[in-house]
Order: sequence, then C-alpha cells, then structure tokens
Amino acid sequence: MELDITGARILWETPINVPILGQLKISETMVVSWLVMLLITGACIWLTRDLKEENISKRQALAELIVEKANQFVVGNMGERFRYFVPFVAALFATSVLSNLISLIGLRSPTADLSTETAWAVVVFIMITAQKIKTNGFGGYLKGFTTPIAVMTPFNILSELATPVSMACRHFGNILSGVVINALIYGALAVASSALFGLIPGVVGDVLSKIPFLDVGIPAILSVYFDWFSGCMQAFIFCMLTVMYIANAAEEVKIKKTLYSRRTLLWIFRCSQKVSH
Repeated sequence: MELDITGARILWETPINVPILGQLKISETMVVSWLVMLLITGACIWLTRDLKEENISKRQALAELIVEKANQFVVGNMGERFRYFVPFVAALFATSVLSNLISLIGLRSPTADLSTETAWAVVVFIMITAQKIKTNGFGGYLKGFTTPIAVMTPFNILSELATPVSMACRHFGNILSGVVINALIYGALAVASSALFGLIPGVVGDVLSKIPFLDVGIPAILSVYFDWFSGCMQAFIFCMLTVMYIANAAEEVKIKKTLYSRRTLLWIFRCSQKVSH
C-alpha cells in the first residue's frame, strides 16, 4: 500500500512561465477551497431565501439562530462598537469548520496546507495593525515599538510578527497531525489485515489478504476526535484569537496612555517636592 503524506497534489499548471510568478499551479488545496466557498455561498443563499417577519420557516429560524450566536460571540468578546466584525468572523469560522470537516468525505482538507492558514493569519494581522493605527495614529503605532525603552524595539517587532506566525502554525499543526495520524493508522491496519488474512491457506487467503477489512470501523472511532472535535475546536480557537487580538489592539493604546499619564503625574509630584524643599 502506498502512503503519500507529502502534501497537496498539483492538478494543473500553465504551460508557459508568467513573468515574475513563473508557472501558475492549481493544487488540490485550491480546488477544495473553492468547493468550500461554493458550499458556504450556496448555504447562505438557501438560508436567506424568502425571509418573512411573521410565521417564519424552520430554515429562517436556523438562519436567525446562526446570526444571533455570531453576534453574541463577537459583541460579547469585543464590545458593541466592534459589531461590524460579525460577518468577517462568521465567514472565517464557517470556512475553517467546513475546511476541517471536508476530509470526512475523502477530500484533502485545505487546512492541512500551511498556505491556507497563512493567508487567514495575514488578513487578521492586517486588521490588527489597521486597528492600532486607527486608534493611535501611524506615528503612535511606530512609537509603540520603542516602549518601554528603545532597546526593546527589536523584541517588540519580533513579538508583533509572532502573532500571525503562531496563529497559522497552531491551526495548521493540529489539522496536519490529524491527517498524518489517520493516514498512518489506515496504512498500519491495511498491512495488519493483509498479514492476518494471508495466514489462510489457498486462494481464499490470497483474495482476502488484498481486502483491508480492518480499515472498516476502527478509523471511524478516531475520526470523532481528529475530524469532528479537533476540527471544530481549532476553528473556534482561531476565531477567538482573532477577536481578542483585534480588541486588544484598540485597548492597548488606552492602557499605555493611562500608564504614561500616571508616570507624568508621579514625575510632576516628585519635582514639586524637590522645589518645595
């Protein structure tokens, strides 16, 4: 049995080189990602069709429940003034969950490819940076790297860049580990099944040894954790980190201003004491 865990397959590539970019390649990750987006778009169209104010259908009730939970999650963790982030966070959560769970139907999960989580993390990082600049101005944002002293500037820059890296690698590592472990278990069970039924003499043993009977049932138990629980949990953690980082970006400046004002008052108080003496 051949076991391939090297990464997403390249399904198609352009016959000619594009300047700077080289050959454009369509990978399995890209195709499945497009499928995920189509499924989410179709679900949104289906859920929001024929909306009514009274005598609502079960479909509309489900849509309203999803919207209500998304609002509670964002507003509850970020505050009322960040309500406009609800569509983004809801779309991010839906994409992550469906990308993680699509492996249940035999397709390779897009989140098992680091480029997927990297793209999400970069978008979140841009939003965090934009929120900091919006709150404190561009000059204040740059000045923040020199606090509390200028010597800390390199460490503050590394800390800033570590945010998207940690978000991408955490999600990617958990999903990829589940894919690899499941693949190894499938391979081990296939080998064990071949060896076990190969002990039967004659043609019957030869036929049965080629059928991976042990691959039926046992991997489904592990799938409950690696696919269902871990997939949903990683999507929740990624979205929770997103809302917390963005909310903290807005509050960070206020905290710094409070600290600076306290230091200023303390310095004025000490100076006044020296003058009085």
